[in-house]
Amino acid sequence: MVQKRKRPAAGRSRSRRTADSAATDDIDETLLRADTFTNAPKVSRRTLTKEEREELTKQEQARRQEDEWLSKVADKGPIGRWWIGLQRSQNKIGFGMAIVALGVVYGDIGTSPLYTAQTFLSGQGGLANTNREAVLGMLSLVFWSITLITTVKYVLIAMRIDNNGEGGIFALYSLIRRHGAWLAIPAMVGGAAFLADSVLTPAVSISSAVEGLKTIPLFQPVFTENPNLSLIITVLIIVILFSVQSRGTESIGKVFGSVVLVWFSFLAIVGIVSLSNDWTVFEALNPVYGVRFLFSPHNLAGIALMGTVFLSTTGAEALYSDMGHVGRGNIYATWPFIKVALIFNYFGQGAWMLRNQDNPAYAKADGLNPFFEMMGPNVRYVAVALSVAAGVIASQALITGAFTMVSEATGLNWMPHLQVRYPARTRGQLYIPVVNWVLCVATLTVLALFRDSEHISAAYGLALTITMITTTVLLAVHMWYHRKRAFSIVFTLLFLTIQAMFFIASMAKFMHGGWFTMLLTLMILFIMITWDDGTKIERSQRRHMKPSDFLPAVDKLHSDFRIPYYADNIIYLTSDTEMRRLDTDIFFSIFADHPKRARAWWAVSVQTTDEPFTRAYAVEDFGTDHIFRVRIRLGFKVSQSIPAYIHQIMHDLSHTGELPQQKSTYPKVDADPDIGTIRYVLLHKALMPESNITTREALSLKMKYAIRHLAGSPIKWFGLAPYNPQVEVQPLFVTTRRPPRLHREALRARETTRKESVKQSETASVKTEAHAVAPSGKHPNEEPLQQQSNVTD
Repeated sequence: MVQKRKRPAAGRSRSRRTADSAATDDIDETLLRADTFTNAPKVSRRTLTKEEREELTKQEQARRQEDEWLSKVADKGPIGRWWIGLQRSQNKIGFGMAIVALGVVYGDIGTSPLYTAQTFLSGQGGLANTNREAVLGMLSLVFWSITLITTVKYVLIAMRIDNNGEGGIFALYSLIRRHGAWLAIPAMVGGAAFLADSVLTPAVSISSAVEGLKTIPLFQPVFTENPNLSLIITVLIIVILFSVQSRGTESIGKVFGSVVLVWFSFLAIVGIVSLSNDWTVFEALNPVYGVRFLFSPHNLAGIALMGTVFLSTTGAEALYSDMGHVGRGNIYATWPFIKVALIFNYFGQGAWMLRNQDNPAYAKADGLNPFFEMMGPNVRYVAVALSVAAGVIASQALITGAFTMVSEATGLNWMPHLQVRYPARTRGQLYIPVVNWVLCVATLTVLALFRDSEHISAAYGLALTITMITTTVLLAVHMWYHRKRAFSIVFTLLFLTIQAMFFIASMAKFMHGGWFTMLLTLMILFIMITWDDGTKIERSQRRHMKPSDFLPAVDKLHSDFRIPYYADNIIYLTSDTEMRRLDTDIFFSIFADHPKRARAWWAVSVQTTDEPFTRAYAVEDFGTDHIFRVRIRLGFKVSQSIPAYIHQIMHDLSHTGELPQQKSTYPKVDADPDIGTIRYVLLHKALMPESNITTREALSLKMKYAIRHLAGSPIKWFGLAPYNPQVEVQPLFVTTRRPPRLHREALRARETTRKESVKQSETASVKTEAHAVAPSGKHPNEEPLQQQSNVTD
């Protein structure tokens, strides 16, 4: 019977094994077919894309042509050799980038002739109250302000102090930060003020230019019937402007550069025509006229006149901050043309004011603008059209400067890490989506709040005076520590005096709209201080482990078969680029709660290089086949598709035998059956109640985490969302408070008596139950029950 049962069982076993094998084959085929239903990103065998190869070919051809041209120039003698040396230095000049410099850098300062003289007349009570002394005084102050602030301070001094080609207040601070922690204060304040001004510049420049359409007789009836038409047009232009930022400042700069070239040529021509052979206004080149009128009793504006004069220098800070976009040499080459055009236009407006001082037609005119009035009616159409374009370009100059400032602030850990794109050929030309749309929303908010340029201009310029003052302080410190102490003292006294007058004059605008600028500055400054403070607190808690510290525990977990696999591969993204250590955060994430057992653990950091098309990685395996430290280096033009690169690295290590073979049993989203399952883990910190920190520090950390939540996540930047990454929160203890030990109290007599009575009652209850089982005679279990009762007692 037993043997007869065994034969069919054996037959069924063989048939079951055959069926299982066939089912396995069917499953494998099904898995292969299932993997074809997803198009997960994979790396190709090529190291460059077609577009990258074409771009590198063009760059190589351009370099070859430049070398051939320079070799020809070398035969031209000393001038030719000087030119070759210039082209091979940081002051290199290129015609194409010079055009870009016109479009990117000079937009803001190019719109100043639109409103500087108009504001001057308004402050003096009209053209009738403006005599020759006033006109020459204003022109003298404008000329010397442009010369000292823009030319001397920024072009000749500040731009020679760069950080790897980058300019701006943050780049300057990074060069001198080792000389004192207090230097962070002026750097933060100046950067926050610059970013606040970046919000107001598009609003005031574009709205003022669009409102110029009202001066054209053909359009006057339309604007009269629709009072909000200019506001609507301004909003549309601003939305379009911010929408095209993702294309990069190089492509935008080429278009804008041509327009700016025409605009400044136009400024120079109309200024020269307005002079009408009356060159006596150039007496204003003597600075005595400016100083004399500033303190003259005939100056009805008083010290506030300097606030008007300051409008002629707006945009000077943009020259310094945008230096990394276009190159220092291209600014050197184009600035003389820009300055000459501005001076001719300002002095042309001054000549018109002197000619029409006694003209009864302008005696009681309100809002008189010498810029448009000095032109004929037909020329005015061209002037309005070009001024609208110039207003857009002025906005562009501040937007690109804001991108640079935020990127540098991120490098200093003063702002959260944001997604950065590099749409152009140079790393200096970048695009930050979050900053772009925050600026757009803030600019539209300014328009909704103030509605027209007259009210916006009340807040304009105040923040920029703060930036100029802080830049002066940092420049003086740099010169002091570079053995130029005498020059540093003269520089500080001269420029702080001038800019302090600008600031005092601009503060007169505070109650008329300047409060909004200061509010924006304080909000941005709060973000910087909060992020910096929170980062320092976190770093005080952050620790790293040597291989001898973490390998024993990781090796034991890897071979502990009692614990099921959490995933075949667990990948941690870290900002630490050191290859021979491990963050304690990653270590405790592996072992926290239920240990995360895996076939391999990976700590991956991503670096962006200064080269456009770098694709490289390095691996440290610590002598194991299950824990890997990976550093991926990507060029700034390379897409950061981390999952695809991770798969390539795993395949490479698998082929070399450094990573054991992994095979997937079931279909996966990444469609890669030769690599096991992958789980991405991102670590965040949370403040614990036991942390020994002050209320201010706790607030800084909470605000930092809130800002980080709003700023975005690496999940989006690195394309991890389809892979269901895990965001894990770990406690941030910093330094914990140690409360005093507990001491044991002796029970009081009443409590002891009560406890004994309770025990006696329990014993009596047990005995009663035992007798109830056998009321007569001896129960067989009575003795054991009594023993149990004794044990209970």
